[in-house]
Amino acid sequence: MPQETAVYTHGHHESVLRSHTWRTAANSAAYLLDELQPGMRILDIGCGPGTITADLAALVPEGRVTGVDLAADIVKKARELAAERGLANTDFTVADVHALDFPDDSFDVVHAHQVLQHVGDPVQALREMRRVCRPGGTVAARDSDYGTFTWFPEVPLLDEWLDLYRRVARANGGEPDAGRQLLSWARAAGFDEVTVTASAWCFAGAQDRNWWSGLWADRTTASVYAELAVDGGHTTADRLTAIAEGWRAWGSHEDACFLVPHAEVLCRA
Repeated sequence: MPQETAVYTHGHHESVLRSHTWRTAANSAAYLLDELQPGMRILDIGCGPGTITADLAALVPEGRVTGVDLAADIVKKARELAAERGLANTDFTVADVHALDFPDDSFDVVHAHQVLQHVGDPVQALREMRRVCRPGGTVAARDSDYGTFTWFPEVPLLDEWLDLYRRVARANGGEPDAGRQLLSWARAAGFDEVTVTASAWCFAGAQDRNWWSGLWADRTTASVYAELAVDGGHTTADRLTAIAEGWRAWGSHEDACFLVPHAEVLCRA
């Protein structure tokens, strides 16, 4: 049975925030942008450090964007970023997507990026997103699908990494192969009109491959994920060190390429 709580596998180590602060509306929510109108009210679930939230706020200058996250310290970072960018049409609060503290029909758009893979009950989460979205509004979700990640050249230690990550994430109550299940979850949550699309991040070229391999090497040995992997009995610190070196070896190849596929759903409330 799904649980309404799950451990956030990544945590908020610097190596995690390194990737989260790279995310923008353009590279992570492009499928949603045509739905936006200047006066809309938007709820951004799992806003993290607020880079996507801030972009959305800039796109609805006559509206308002509310960002929510479970981690109070990350909500503080998001609030500071919005202030630095001079965005007066934002507000932020701590909230659990399973039980949102907003009235019914509060928002025109409810958005979640890379969230449903980490929650204990993604169907309940989508039900709550639907509840707080006005009739005729849009519920949008985008999640990667770890089982479809692919890379070149083949580095066996990255195969070990992928198997380990999926086991750790599921032990924590999440679903790393969330992308392929978004449509099923949306239908189970009561949505009849769902548009499904897909897109991918591609990391190739010296700057991208060094950045991607470096953050995953650091995350593998120094983040909450590393602690959970060892404490949960899934691996050892020595194996994590070896996997991190595998990441660096992959990143050293001039022809290295890593693909991160995502599925996206636009659901009419």
